[in-house]
Amino acid sequence: MVDAWPQHLFMVGCGNMAGQMLSRWLACGLDPASVTVLRPSGKPVAPGVEVITHFPARFPDGTALILGMKPHQFENVAAELAKVAGTPTMFISILAGTTAAQLRAALPEGANIVRVMPNTPVGVGQGVCALYTDELTELAARSAAEALMRPLGLAEWIADEAQFNLVTALSGCGPAYLFRFIDALGIAAARLGLPEDQAARLALATVRGASTLAVEAGESPGILADRVASPGGMTREGMNVLDAGESLIALLTETLRAARDRGEEMARKA
Repeated sequence: MVDAWPQHLFMVGCGNMAGQMLSRWLACGLDPASVTVLRPSGKPVAPGVEVITHFPARFPDGTALILGMKPHQFENVAAELAKVAGTPTMFISILAGTTAAQLRAALPEGANIVRVMPNTPVGVGQGVCALYTDELTELAARSAAEALMRPLGLAEWIADEAQFNLVTALSGCGPAYLFRFIDALGIAAARLGLPEDQAARLALATVRGASTLAVEAGESPGILADRVASPGGMTREGMNVLDAGESLIALLTETLRAARDRGEEMARKA
């Protein structure tokens, strides 16, 4: 699915998000022998993938480096990177709240730097990867980063980095909000009388089917909702609760605002 994988992929950290990305890449044909993961615990990540506990003395030629640790660890990691011989062809950062300018100030001069904010469905190839880079990153590195993200799902460039935290709040944090909605839908049905396990199964299957239809329908979810909600029917009566005073939109606006503002706060602290 990728025309040309990086000659060598070096991952600093391999937690939940980075692990999902790696799992998908391996499933799509990335050679595990071309991957090295730096993980202080030394815990294995996948068959055939080398795991090391300290930075090597030198990066292999053609290395693409992914920063996948916790954002607060970046300063220490950057200091260690400065001691390693060889410069990666590009640095891909999935660190929330860490701007391109902050990355550039700490990484080797002239580095190709791409920020990426994936979400957890990347592990099944149904994720969203928002990408941003500045004018100092070479076109070849930009193209290579985009190609690497395509097997993970939708890959879209963000023109204005000031919007990156908002995009992160939407697509990066969004799966957690949707998981919460699925859970709440099942709990609500259980409170009204359905067995809990059955309510949970029905809620999950309902969301799965509806989301697939929304992707394939070629019409906006709003139009689809109105088509299902016949005047005077059961669906419309429930929709009237959701639509009253745009309460659902207001709730989600405040949800995204809180997540976005936290990202901006993290960037200021960094």
